[in-house]
Amino acid sequence: MSPTQNVLFIMCDQLRFDYLSCAGHPTLRTPNIDALAARGVRFDRAYAQSPICGPSRMSTYTGRYMRSHGSTQNGVPLRVGEPTLGDHLAEIGVRNVLVGKTHMVADRAGLARLGIDPASEIGVRAAQCGFEPYERDDGLHPDGGYDPAPAYDAYLRAQGFEAENPWEYWANSAEGAQGETLNGWLLVHGDKPARVPAEHSETAYTTSRAIEFIEGAAAAGEPWCLHLSFIKPHWPYIAPAPYHALYGPADVKPAVRSDAERAETAHPIFRAFQQERYAQSFAREEVRQRVIPAYMGLIAQIDDELGRLMRFLDDKGLRDSTLIVFTADHGDYLGDHWLGEKQLFHDVSAKVPLIVVDPAPAADATRGTVSRDLVELIDLAPTFLDWFGAAPKPHVLEGHSLLPLTRASAAGPLRAHAVSEYDYAVDGVRRRLGTQVRDCRLVMITDGRFKLITAPGFRPILFDLDTDPGELTDLGADPAQAETIARLTAALLDWYRGAANRITVSDGWFSDGDAAAEVYDLLLDPGILIGYWDEAELDAEIHKRAAWRAAPQKG
Repeated sequence: MSPTQNVLFIMCDQLRFDYLSCAGHPTLRTPNIDALAARGVRFDRAYAQSPICGPSRMSTYTGRYMRSHGSTQNGVPLRVGEPTLGDHLAEIGVRNVLVGKTHMVADRAGLARLGIDPASEIGVRAAQCGFEPYERDDGLHPDGGYDPAPAYDAYLRAQGFEAENPWEYWANSAEGAQGETLNGWLLVHGDKPARVPAEHSETAYTTSRAIEFIEGAAAAGEPWCLHLSFIKPHWPYIAPAPYHALYGPADVKPAVRSDAERAETAHPIFRAFQQERYAQSFAREEVRQRVIPAYMGLIAQIDDELGRLMRFLDDKGLRDSTLIVFTADHGDYLGDHWLGEKQLFHDVSAKVPLIVVDPAPAADATRGTVSRDLVELIDLAPTFLDWFGAAPKPHVLEGHSLLPLTRASAAGPLRAHAVSEYDYAVDGVRRRLGTQVRDCRLVMITDGRFKLITAPGFRPILFDLDTDPGELTDLGADPAQAETIARLTAALLDWYRGAANRITVSDGWFSDGDAAAEVYDLLLDPGILIGYWDEAELDAEIHKRAAWRAAPQKG
């Protein structure tokens, strides 16, 4: 039995917060994820820092908001030198290991400017967002040109699944009655089984690789933080048998949307996103009926594989020494609000599932509870450092440790507001609206009841989550809500002012020793003469410093 403390950090891609049975889904069964919730705390108001993969993950892996780390969209590199969870854990001797997806794009220009070889230890860490890439696979490589090629392709070939691009041909395509390939990217084929057997699918393979890593690390007795990052239930929406047939049209919940959301009076940005191809598709009920059962099947497979992983942890005696976190990078509209994909800030997109299983005895009182505290994905990095006993870094990490909440020791709420950001400069929405690239900035702030979305050049969007939990009525143009809008706008300005941009020194660099009178003057290098009038004044100051240094110091 390993006495070493570890972290198992599980993230699904594009998993909605409400597509778990423990979160109230009426027919989807997720018994193993539910078991995690029974052992820990399920946070019911957890928000991603961006409702799209790359920026959300960069915020999670750095513990910093998008406005601080600067990776504002998929494909925008995280700048070299930006501190990551891996950097912080390396300082205390903990391996930070990846199995699965990060959506990280390396700052190749920055590495070249600094003369850092991308193949060197430092270069790899910078290019992999601070992770040791035990198995990097973002899943999205339809043209076979992924660099480097994922090991999963070689694995499939070794199992006899030959193809120029086995990932697409076997794992993400179906087979027609005449043996023809049915493209899994096309929504119409969501009801068909993927060619690959379930035991060789991406979800099963990724879980097996995680087990392989843990087995080796446990044998070595070294502390680790393992990021097990599933690429499902993100599209292509196609599941292997039997998961493709576990659910059907009868399991599809009615879409949460209203005709008013499509009216000419609806917010221009909201209406522009409804015109995107994926939104037009998911506005059709036949698409929802075909895709959502496959989405549910992919979630069911993740749940089964997590059951296998949890049994392995128990067999290895790691249950009581491993902090387990289960979450997602963002949600999926699935036709709600006449939208598909993610991008905007309705809860089905920006809110994420979050379960924290803290094995410490101090957390026994909160097991199986549901927290209504506002929390964010940037809280995970400080939580992991806290778990390993490292000193907090509030001048770098903009989140807060969740352990005071799992252990019922928090003096109060961690925060009054949650914030999420999105840059729509790459979307057709920008061209549709004629917005300048620099103004394509959406920012959401919520206090748990009201949710405000701001957009340069447009009026705000406002929802009252208490009276309108489906977020169907935009109150942003309602004069009666002027005070609420002003209050949340002021809170958003406070958030902007609070950016942790001075990350090279802590607050203590300035404040330590403030209890001593005139400590700043007393500690100045006596060779630096600033502001003195004459020799007599300087001589008196020198004697004063000498007496202060000679006296016993308190604290």
